[in-house]
Amino acid sequence: MTPGRIIFLNGTSSSGKSSIARELLDVLDDGVHFHLAVDAFNAMRTRRDLGPEELDASLRRTRRGFHRAIAAMAEVGNDLVVDHVLSEPWRLRDCLSVLRPEDVVFVGVRCPLDELTRRERARGDRPPGLAALQYDQVHRYGDADIDYDIECDTGLSSPRDCAEQIKAFLPHRPTPTAFGRLRERLSAGEPARQVPAR
Repeated sequence: MTPGRIIFLNGTSSSGKSSIARELLDVLDDGVHFHLAVDAFNAMRTRRDLGPEELDASLRRTRRGFHRAIAAMAEVGNDLVVDHVLSEPWRLRDCLSVLRPEDVVFVGVRCPLDELTRRERARGDRPPGLAALQYDQVHRYGDADIDYDIECDTGLSSPRDCAEQIKAFLPHRPTPTAFGRLRERLSAGEPARQVPAR
């Protein structure tokens, strides 16, 4: 059985990942795709109040389970559009350990901070300042920028335009993929993105 392709969208809260994912399900015409969102997994959790330590442990288990659900769905041939927030280094490391690099198209979803703040206020369903808190973390690993296959900016392009950009990129994926390059560099203790010599 051929494993499924994983279009993995990483960006802050309110950056437009879910909107791009919905558009991708509409524009991709090469099979059946599933949108797997970390927010959907969070929504499955019991609503009772949890103390800080219990909540932190629960969230970590949820994210580890989410990563393994992605891997299991892809392993049996499902094509996926994933939206996630890699705001802690261990999340990226865990994804690199459980997902086949050759199956992953890694997409950086960027958006200017002032626009993120505006969207967050308009939505009203996120803690104020969440996007700002994630802004300097989500596209970084340690002291280096994360390496992507493709990036899009929802401050400049609509979700539909971003989806079309990603679709147009798919036939031209590099070898190795960004996940392959990241896995190799992180296992060697190197930065997440190679910085060219000046």
